[in-house]
Amino acid sequence: MSSHIISEKRLSFLDKFLTVWIFIAMGIGVSFSIWSPGFVDWIRSSEFGGTNLPIAIGLIFMMVPPLAKVNFTRIPKAFGRIDLVLYSLLLNWVVGPLLMFGLAFLFFPENQEYRIGLILIGIARCIAMVLVWNDLADGDREVAAGLVALNSIFQLLFYGVLAYLFVSILPGTLGFTNSSIHVSYWDIAYSVLIYLGIPFLLGWGIRTLSFRFKGEEWTTQKLLPTISPITLIFLLLTIVFIFSLKGDSLINIPLDVLKISAPLLIYFILMFFFSFGLGLLIKADYPRNVAVSFTAAGNNFELAIAVAIGTFGIASGQAFVGIVGPLVEIPVLVLLVEIAKIFKQKFYLKRGAV
Repeated sequence: MSSHIISEKRLSFLDKFLTVWIFIAMGIGVSFSIWSPGFVDWIRSSEFGGTNLPIAIGLIFMMVPPLAKVNFTRIPKAFGRIDLVLYSLLLNWVVGPLLMFGLAFLFFPENQEYRIGLILIGIARCIAMVLVWNDLADGDREVAAGLVALNSIFQLLFYGVLAYLFVSILPGTLGFTNSSIHVSYWDIAYSVLIYLGIPFLLGWGIRTLSFRFKGEEWTTQKLLPTISPITLIFLLLTIVFIFSLKGDSLINIPLDVLKISAPLLIYFILMFFFSFGLGLLIKADYPRNVAVSFTAAGNNFELAIAVAIGTFGIASGQAFVGIVGPLVEIPVLVLLVEIAKIFKQKFYLKRGAV
């Protein structure tokens, strides 16, 4: 049996029970947070320049295989439909922030800290894990990579402006107290560099060097299937690290966690379903529809947490909301991966249009 077949079976096995592995990883992380303080202290102490190295390494390497599979020369062609690009940008930079703004005031009219925490998440568009969810749901890699690159540029240009607008101006028009906020351009650039620049460079480098020295066939038939499981392995490790650091929140203040989880849950689901439905309406093929939908549904929690801590402090309610974010996002986006596959069967395969 060839190594290609073995690799494909291994990946298929991981994919088949992905939800099970993720919930096991979450459970292991929570267990570490309660019964293994030494391990948790090690993770907390492994920081450099405000970046937690174990989590950063996990996020970076989980994205390398999907990016190594991207045919970067195809990205301009993948964007053949300008309407997909425009409605993706509309969803990410208008609909998403406004929806989270509304949910923040709906769920926390009296808690300004939690409101601001949610708003900071809503305007931080995903530039990292969306590539993993898109790959698991068989989305278009080139479209996803292109949209992530666009969102990175928009994030550099507009995150500070949107933060000021939604935190320091708009609340006053609704009769609430405005808050002063200063967003460092370096915080945004640093997040983009670490969580997008490094894996993009590694993925492109692996693909380019392999094509040059081993050829296209060996790369696509041997190398890429072999490194594919790295994504899920590092995804699971990252989940263990995140839940080890933050799992005690689930135990210490579970009611607040549940309250924060509610608007986040609604946000992820509404954004995904609205985007996917719009994609069906404009007759987008499944791979592109999935890429746009997961790009719309995901958020850059690393940036939101960094801004919250830098502006309001690590013990603030704003930072706590950012910390709860990935605890909700990971299981929900895993569920949406499975829903996307169901939609593929219902809306595409049965109609013979994929």
